[in-house]
Amino acid sequence: MSAGTLKGESDLLKQAMKRIGNLYQKIYSIENLEMADAIARKGKSKQPGIRLHELNREANIQRLHDQLKNKTYKTSDYTTFTIFEPKERLIFRLPYFPDRITHHAIMNVLEPIFVSIFTINTYRYIKGRGIHAALRAVKKSLKDTAGTKYCLKLDIRKFYPNVDHTILKQLLRRKFKDAELLWLLDEIIDSAEGLPIGNYLSQFLANFYLSYFDHWLKEEKRVKYYFRYADDLVFLSDNKPELHQLLADIRLYLSENLRLNLKDNYQLFPVEARGIDFVGYVFRHTHIRMRKRIKQNFARMLYRNKNTKSIASYNGWASHCNSKHLIKKLLK
Repeated sequence: MSAGTLKGESDLLKQAMKRIGNLYQKIYSIENLEMADAIARKGKSKQPGIRLHELNREANIQRLHDQLKNKTYKTSDYTTFTIFEPKERLIFRLPYFPDRITHHAIMNVLEPIFVSIFTINTYRYIKGRGIHAALRAVKKSLKDTAGTKYCLKLDIRKFYPNVDHTILKQLLRRKFKDAELLWLLDEIIDSAEGLPIGNYLSQFLANFYLSYFDHWLKEEKRVKYYFRYADDLVFLSDNKPELHQLLADIRLYLSENLRLNLKDNYQLFPVEARGIDFVGYVFRHTHIRMRKRIKQNFARMLYRNKNTKSIASYNGWASHCNSKHLIKKLLK
């Protein structure tokens, strides 16, 4: 894919992708680095890395400022660990200083720019557009019973590890013309294969990587009901053959433009026949339930280690769906 030939470049997207410069100095300013430090440590003051940084905070901030200004900053070595819920994933972790502060300093400046590009049907890692915003959008769409007879549910195969660095850098250059900023983003991108899960910056770069795809679906393919939560995609329609064709078009787009592939376990089914399992809930035209695994986790927590905070959290989940009787039964 060349930087000037991306498929599905609408006039609206061209406007959104107007190139921006003069950002790098804002990122490495002392004021921004101090703000990034305060945001990054919020609720985590007992972590060893933060305690160590606190011993020499002012000098560290000045040192990071000089490294970024002089372009001598280099991403630290990662440590990794594996998690198994909700599925097995390799998590990457960077030291608090200087890396996590740097990532927050970047996003203090770039977040509103990135968010201005994302379509309204993108929900993960965007303030005000989390799980429950996705839930409300799907719930509202399902009121159109006739127009949402069928569901196409997709998942991108190993999305984060398979993000192509060359393509990502080309996309970034379509939005940013600040050479020093692009140097810093390139340095962080090239510090690991794909996008390392666990990096604060990876969340935004992941959404950005799929932003052209989102615009193509909404503005070129004219898809009416589309919801994306990271790499989980849901489409609703009244026409099953059209969804089959859309599936073929999506496969081609992702392969040709982003070097990504879909998992083979795609699902295309009548909504009345089974619920739509998405963002922790199972949606039907008449009601919404909690996902089975979440109910099981709640029951296990109550049996093994009942605690007030966890109960409040699950009650929060239940308040957005038709699960009040379930909660009462479990608590009893």
